[in-house]
Amino acid sequence: MFDLSGQSVLVIGGSSGIGRATAEATKALGAAVTIAARNPERLAAVAAELGVVGAPLDTTDNASVEAFFATAPVFDHVVVSAAATKSGPVRVLPPEAARAAMESKFWGAYHVARSARIAPQGSLTFITGYLSQRPSAGATTQGAINAALEGLARGLALELAPVRVNAVSPGLVDTPVWSGLAPEAKTAMFAQAAARLPARITGKPEHIALQVIAALLNPYMTGTTSFIDGGGLIA
Repeated sequence: MFDLSGQSVLVIGGSSGIGRATAEATKALGAAVTIAARNPERLAAVAAELGVVGAPLDTTDNASVEAFFATAPVFDHVVVSAAATKSGPVRVLPPEAARAAMESKFWGAYHVARSARIAPQGSLTFITGYLSQRPSAGATTQGAINAALEGLARGLALELAPVRVNAVSPGLVDTPVWSGLAPEAKTAMFAQAAARLPARITGKPEHIALQVIAALLNPYMTGTTSFIDGGGLIA
C-alpha cells in the first residue's frame, strides 16, 4: 500500500523543513523525487545529500513558473510547501509585508496550480497551517492566508478532477523558521506548547510528511484539509 515506485514527485520548498521531510519520505517509498526552491546553493546541497534532482524555482514569479512547467515532465504528485511569511498584528505589520506573505504562500501555490502538469489520478497537495481555523491575535494575516489556500484546494479539487487536490494543515512544528530564537527560548516555547496539547508533544517535519504521504496515496481523498496539530484545534 505504501509504495510510490515508478511515480514522480515534485516537492516545492523541498530544501528544508516539511518539504525536505516530504522529499525524504517519498524517496524512501521508491518515488523519483525532484525538489524545487529559490535558494540555488542550499537547493544544490540538499539535492546532493538526498540523492534527488534539484530545480531552482521562485513560485512568486508566474512567468518563471510557467517556463519551468513548460519544459518539466508530467509529475504524478506535486507538493507545495514553499512560503516566506512575516507575522505580526495587523496594525503593526506593514501592508507591503502582508502582501509579500500573500504573494509567497497563496499566489505562489496559485501559480503552481495553474501551470503544473499532473497525471490523471495524481495529486496536488498544499501545506497550510491550523491558524486558518484557530486564529492568533499576533498572526491574523497568516491565518487568513492559510484559510484562502484551503479554500483554493477545495475549489481546485473540482476544477482539476480527476487530479486530487488536498491541504495538510500543521500546528506548531520544529522547522528552521524558528532558528532565529535563542536555543533556550526555543526549547522553553516548545515545552510549554507540548504541555498544552493533548498529544503532549509538538510537531516534527516527519509527522507532517506522514500525512502528505496519505494525501498522495489515498485515491479516495480529495478536497480535504487534514489538521496535524497534536490536538491544537481542540485544546
